[in-house]
Amino acid sequence: MASIAEINSNDPVTRHMRKELAKLRVGQTVREAIATLRQAPPPPRIVYFYVVDDDERLRGVIPSRALLLSPPDTPLADIMLRKVIAVPAEATVLDACEFFVLHRFLAFPVVDPQGRLQGAIDVELYTDELRDLGNGLSDDLFQLIGVHLARARQPGPIAAFRGRFPWLLCNVGGGIAAAFLAGIFRNQLKSAVALALFIPVVLALAESVSIQSISLTLQLLHGSPPSWAAIFRKLRRELLTGIMLGCAAGALVGLAALGWFWQPRLAACIVGGIASGVSAAAVFGAALPSLFHRFRLNPHLAAGPVVLAVSDIITLFCYFTLATWLLR
Repeated sequence: MASIAEINSNDPVTRHMRKELAKLRVGQTVREAIATLRQAPPPPRIVYFYVVDDDERLRGVIPSRALLLSPPDTPLADIMLRKVIAVPAEATVLDACEFFVLHRFLAFPVVDPQGRLQGAIDVELYTDELRDLGNGLSDDLFQLIGVHLARARQPGPIAAFRGRFPWLLCNVGGGIAAAFLAGIFRNQLKSAVALALFIPVVLALAESVSIQSISLTLQLLHGSPPSWAAIFRKLRRELLTGIMLGCAAGALVGLAALGWFWQPRLAACIVGGIASGVSAAAVFGAALPSLFHRFRLNPHLAAGPVVLAVSDIITLFCYFTLATWLLR
């Protein structure tokens, strides 16, 4: 385990994981598992028992309480938790710390692309790192809401205002632009009032997908800037993902609108608006941070309110334009 001074948020998690694990076999019973543990006592830092198959692939995890309190003849397969949240071996220290923040478990196994157990990270090992990584981790977690931890720690209200107000200008600008778009398409809104009822859900879906794209993209932007080919491959994947997410979510909302108003054109407009808006938001959420990083600018500047504001404008434009075509 490296010292605090040697740890960097971009270090591979495999460099700092614990390799001495309490591993059990998927075909064992509780009695056989306990006998195995007595013959080869687990390391002192034990939180969970990991169940693997003959190829060392992770099959489940067993909390200590479940192993100790289950009847001796109980198969491990009956008491293990099969849905295991595992950290991929290619993850960074920052990624691993975010797992603790998001999921709040005491430990996470580390697995390779084939699902083979490589090691584990636990809270005891990472307590100091989570605290002393400091600005690197905390800034990444707070970037999506446009607030830097360094700013939040400043005691004066004037300093807090100066740090936070510029981000609100993005929302103000986006809101004014959205209102301007609504004014341009006011005739469509007058002729189909139901369009206005679904604007919040259309925007919410697009914003959620754009935040997901931003988060995933920022996690990958470490080291040298990506090539144009890599950026285009990323955008293509995001476009296909956005289309699938948009069509699925749009179909659900469209069915609800069809059952409510029984207007097929309105339902088609909602499905198309959500699908196009979500697709555009996914691509834009991945494109802007990637382009910033490509031109050696801070990709975090593209996060949060900036992308959300632009995503709102693009989504409303797609929604209203489609309404103009379909609701004549």
